Amino acid sequence: MADTRNSLEARLKQAALDLGFSDCRICRADTPWQAGQRLEHFVSEGRHGDMDWMEATLERRKAPTAMWGDAKSAIMLAVNYGPDSDPLEQLALRSHGNISVYARGGDYHDLIKKRLKQLARSFVELSGEEVKVFVDTAPLMEKPLAAKAGLGWQGKHTNLVSRELGSWFFLGAILTTADLAPDEAESDHCGSCRACLDICPTKAFPAPYQLDARRCISYLTIEHSGPIPVEFREAMGNRIYGCDDCLAVCPWNKFASRSSEQKLWARAELKLPELADLAALDDAAFRDVFSGSPVKRTGRNRMLRNVLIAIGNSGEADLVERSVLPHLEDEDPIVRGAAVWALACLDKARFAAERDARAADETDDEVKAEWALMPV
Repeated sequence: MADTRNSLEARLKQAALDLGFSDCRICRADTPWQAGQRLEHFVSEGRHGDMDWMEATLERRKAPTAMWGDAKSAIMLAVNYGPDSDPLEQLALRSHGNISVYARGGDYHDLIKKRLKQLARSFVELSGEEVKVFVDTAPLMEKPLAAKAGLGWQGKHTNLVSRELGSWFFLGAILTTADLAPDEAESDHCGSCRACLDICPTKAFPAPYQLDARRCISYLTIEHSGPIPVEFREAMGNRIYGCDDCLAVCPWNKFASRSSEQKLWARAELKLPELADLAALDDAAFRDVFSGSPVKRTGRNRMLRNVLIAIGNSGEADLVERSVLPHLEDEDPIVRGAAVWALACLDKARFAAERDARAADETDDEVKAEWALMPV
């Protein structure tokens, strides 16, 4: 029986590599773990911010078997997306928008799910067992499962780290009724290093291995729907979608290689788009530029809010006329408010004049607060 089972697992892993996955490991899905308790504490502290879905699905997230009672094993997959340059170097290019490396192309959900379904079909044919496929779109705690399977360990920045892939890899999961032999879990290799904690622009880590999403630029630029809190705006710099700082600084990245598959999903025009070009996008143009990209789900107004904050941080006063002033009349108060802040940062005299002309007629309380925020 053992030889047959090991043969099945070996064939599964080879099939995963043949499909382009960087690694494939296995863990039990039906044994106790502490991840559910840690998630419950995270939510009870309110650190999930506006992500109400996390609280709503908390019970289902606590364990894989809470989602699917018949699951016995989890097949965990990694896909390398290592960048061809250090994204930290691009933070100095203040007139350009910095999009997180993972989002500079097609939606990774689509790329990985297609492969997962192919692998799942192959596994069903080999094993005769039932399967369910997941790519970050269901209440499944993929990072703890991947650590349990030995793909890596959850670093002090709470993301997964691999000795072979550094911090640059996507995760996918297949739950199955098959009784597979698990791989050995990876141990923590962070040691005394705290580079990821120290580099965080907004101090989003209250302690090692803990994240307060409400302070995280990735959360603020992607998940948060309201105005960016004033205390974090300057720290955002030119980050308009996500933040790679804690990933990029990880010393284990020195063992990671550039993804050989960037050509399949990366798009050159999304590597460092000009802020002025992004600020000019109406809804139709936004949908066209970000078609097939995870950025599209954020929506034009939320992205424009981020772009205007980046413009305010750019120091480029010549952007006021063409990229800021038109948005003082935007229909969305989130956009108007960000434009007010950007104007105050770049041209205080013009800000004073526009405030005198516009503030009294403003109907939204949050935009009114933006006009009153900066005395000039």
